Amino acid sequence: MPLPVVVAVTGASGSAYALRLLEMLLHSGRQVELIISGAARQVFHHELGLDLVGTPTTETIESAVASCLHAPGNAWQFRSVSGQASAAGRGTIRSWSIHDYNAGIASGSFLTAGMVICPCSMGTLSAIATGASSNLIHRAADVHLKERRPLLLMPRETPLSVIQLANMTTVTQAGATVLPAMPGFYHRPSTLGDVIDFIVARILDHIRVPHPLARRWGADAAVTPLIE
Repeated sequence: MPLPVVVAVTGASGSAYALRLLEMLLHSGRQVELIISGAARQVFHHELGLDLVGTPTTETIESAVASCLHAPGNAWQFRSVSGQASAAGRGTIRSWSIHDYNAGIASGSFLTAGMVICPCSMGTLSAIATGASSNLIHRAADVHLKERRPLLLMPRETPLSVIQLANMTTVTQAGATVLPAMPGFYHRPSTLGDVIDFIVARILDHIRVPHPLARRWGADAAVTPLIE
């Protein structure tokens, strides 16, 4: 059985990236350990009109995906992957409060396939770079660094100050991967969903989760899934 994936969502712009990533992890049959910050909930409301009240569940996220990403006539126009279900079955989500240090992900003894912070605010980046663990997101990131497990940070910020660039260098030297929301266009995107999927596909590649999202350079087929 595949190990769970930790997903943290912080208060940077880019909530659609997070929701599409969660959809694809559920589609791939993965268990997700989810942490959503208070600022991220505000961004979800502002960007997607989504109010995440209480503790999000698998059903909550699936409902949000359907209403926010796949509602008829919306601007995103994501391609459906519902007909390509994983042999592993439907994934599940277990949510944690940002202040709950009883969570397994606060300890290196809890095994994971990696952690993704999507999107990653500059404040979260700074806390990880300096080791200032003041919440569960920071602590889980610290754990992934010390255990030498994949840690992906997806910042969505521009322009970047020298402090932010230095923090990115620091976390990279510590073992993290900084994967900015900087989509390519060689796959000739025709919708906003295509643009977002380019980044989500790269995230999934780095944590070795198969997906049907993106055209690969040099591939003849329109979509070449990663083979695990």
